Amino acid sequence: MKKDITGTMINYYFICKRKLWYFADGIGMEGENEDVCIGKIIDEQSYKREKKNVMIDEVINIDFLQSWKIVHEVKKSRKLDAAGRWQLLYYIWILRKKGIPIEKGILDYPLLKKREEIYLTEESEAELIEVLDKIKEILDLKLPPAVINKQYCKKCAYYEFCYI
Repeated sequence: MKKDITGTMINYYFICKRKLWYFADGIGMEGENEDVCIGKIIDEQSYKREKKNVMIDEVINIDFLQSWKIVHEVKKSRKLDAAGRWQLLYYIWILRKKGIPIEKGILDYPLLKKREEIYLTEESEAELIEVLDKIKEILDLKLPPAVINKQYCKKCAYYEFCYI
């Protein structure tokens, strides 16, 4: 395996396995992407009273924690919310493995003024472990997975790697 699995990798697994492969291989294009920049501004401007960007083992970057019991992940929109949900489940799982009694996670959508509570169940934990194994397989590939041709590809930071 190339490196430890991050929350971003979990997120990318559910969006695009090719994007995951490029990211894990050290090709970072997000800094120049307009949507990513907007998301960072939303994160910076929201929940200012919270201690944000909690790093765990220099691998996991949690948006913020409440009383070490609730994990929060801030997202711009709900367009790809399954990816955000799994990212949050991963954070809950990691923290519980470290002995931290996380009760739940909350996906925060400040622009929409909405929140969604997320709970790690036995079923989702089993599925998460399968996802982690599949991510490891992708990270070990010599070449990136195939292009997926989804509508959202046009706004992807990695667009040029797939279509130009």
